[in-house]
Amino acid sequence: MTTYVVTGAAGFIGSNIVQGLNARGMTDIIAVDDLTQGDKFCNLADLQISDYVDADDFYDRFSNGAYGKVEAVFHEGACSDTMESDGAYMMRNNFGVSCQLFEACQAQGTRLLYASSAAVYGGSDTFKEFPECERPLNVYGYSKLLFDQWVRRKTVMFTRQTTQVTGFRYFNVYGPREQHKGRMASVAFHQFNQFQAEGVVKLFGGYDGYAAGEQKRDFVYVDDVVAVNLWFLDHANQSGIFNLGTGCAQPFNDVALGVIQGLDDANNMTLPQMVSANKVQYLDFPEALKGKYQSYTQADLTALRAAGCDHVFADVKQGVSSYLKQLST
Repeated sequence: MTTYVVTGAAGFIGSNIVQGLNARGMTDIIAVDDLTQGDKFCNLADLQISDYVDADDFYDRFSNGAYGKVEAVFHEGACSDTMESDGAYMMRNNFGVSCQLFEACQAQGTRLLYASSAAVYGGSDTFKEFPECERPLNVYGYSKLLFDQWVRRKTVMFTRQTTQVTGFRYFNVYGPREQHKGRMASVAFHQFNQFQAEGVVKLFGGYDGYAAGEQKRDFVYVDDVVAVNLWFLDHANQSGIFNLGTGCAQPFNDVALGVIQGLDDANNMTLPQMVSANKVQYLDFPEALKGKYQSYTQADLTALRAAGCDHVFADVKQGVSSYLKQLST
């Protein structure tokens, strides 16, 4: 039986990857996480795994070959709080253990598919997987970039490398199993709860040359993220660092429109009508975020398509509609 490891398995993307593996009939999965936040267990409760290992124990044990032959590690475990200011903590969690895991995977012939982030682009207005486009605005983005850079150097050194190493620069991922993330949950999740509680969705007002609610992000549904991860699992000859977004930026107003239309008897209302009806409100842009905020992101998918991955991504309307059906049950 083929064994897989998913780190961050009780987290948002990690648990969805476990679900995606289960859908293929794969259950020999070692789930790695830190359940200090105990309510994350809910993300694993309906899934099939073969073992659970605490993150504090896993990396040294794996390096020592404690788990036998592992086909692939999906490395989703990290501190994903972009507002975390403890740089030492961030670097230990996002860089140090990732380097250890990379070395162990190479030594054992285990494929590594890992989570990077669009935060590496930060202040850039070009989102291609090139060093000149990488300008992180916070220590989270830097921690992800540093590991990408480390992987680039190491893979160049392994001139005879045959073991797959693939990094995914996730853009704004949303979807089921993110309820534990608090302030770091997606805007779709927050807007759903806000509209349920208050009957209104509140967005940032104008900033950085963008009109109210018109700052744009590449919003990607988590099912699509899983599909691309599994595509690379099926194509072991494909290594590299790839953007993982839809390739199409959409404004926050589009997400609000999708949420309200899905929850309210407002299917025929336009955005201006929703604003007039006080279903959408705009707030002054927070001072604390000025200079640290990406007002526009859009994945360049040239490298992904060149690798042969032709997955078709859901747009905001499709993704939010699917997500609301699950949130409303």
